[in-house]
Amino acid sequence: MCVVKRHRARTPVEAGHDQFDWELVQELLNDFIELDVLKQYAGADRLNMTRLALNLSGFVNGVARRHAETSRKMFPGYVVHAVTNGVHPRTWAAPAFAEIYDRHISGWCHETLLLNRADQIADEEIWSAHTTAKARLVERVRQHCNVTLDPDVPIIGFARRMTAYKRPDLLFSDIERLRTIARRYPFQLVFAGKAHPRDEAGKHRHIQTLRTDVRAAFVPNYDMTVAGDLVAGADVWLNNPLRPLEASGTSGMKAAFNGVPQLSVLDGWWVEGCIEGVTGWAIGDDHEAQNGADAESLYQKLEEKVLPLWHGDRAKWIALMKSVISKNAAFFTSHRMLRRYAIEAYLN
Repeated sequence: MCVVKRHRARTPVEAGHDQFDWELVQELLNDFIELDVLKQYAGADRLNMTRLALNLSGFVNGVARRHAETSRKMFPGYVVHAVTNGVHPRTWAAPAFAEIYDRHISGWCHETLLLNRADQIADEEIWSAHTTAKARLVERVRQHCNVTLDPDVPIIGFARRMTAYKRPDLLFSDIERLRTIARRYPFQLVFAGKAHPRDEAGKHRHIQTLRTDVRAAFVPNYDMTVAGDLVAGADVWLNNPLRPLEASGTSGMKAAFNGVPQLSVLDGWWVEGCIEGVTGWAIGDDHEAQNGADAESLYQKLEEKVLPLWHGDRAKWIALMKSVISKNAAFFTSHRMLRRYAIEAYLN
């Protein structure tokens, strides 16, 4: 029998843990292995693939600290470590940002902790890189959505799998409240993601409703190119899953390489990355019982913290962008992640 060295726990929802009837297992495996032996590792009632992996692994980890905590509760009795995900620096830093990093922080894409020197880069260069990236996003929206965004108005970006626990509709819980905020502090919305192909009404219903007060677009054909333009060109990155169902999430990490602060529920990686008002803002607190209060918290943060700062103090906003780069982009990288896997899981 092949013994797996490492198992990485998956999204903490029932559908994320495959299970199969033993009759099907018997049909497929025949006499390859005695079922009684396999049941000792995979469960007596059904073949639970996660439990099988847990029992045959020498190292088990979640993909964020909170994910490891949740996984321990789901599968008590197992030691679950935490190796928080990271993203590839050169891939997700927009060309304009990569250029200033190359110029001011030599070697940043291999030793990303050097990005903690981002506060030494002139404000004008950071803002110029951002406006260049934002112009790319504005042009993409114009070409593919026939919507003309205003580069002088902040863009809130949201892009991920359009599944229920990600709550893509949370922002639209109170349309009139959203209109009131937009009239006081104008903003724009750009959405993208993998939605069901027949869900055309769901994709566009709220956008049409808000048309007179908020410019908004749903970018089609979501892929890495679309994601790259979105995480670089947005001014604020929105993420609001149901706690504790976000295993890690990486879109906010990608946005961080472009100085984009995150407005997010405290779940997944954001529990580790959020320094309130320094790297972004938290929606609600970190207790799952507060899921029902998240819409109000989201509106409050937008109206009282996020949008007033963007509209009212450009210097402080750029200082925020530098903090995002120096504290989050510098740490939440694939390089750091792979080093930890090598040291803690494979070479241990």
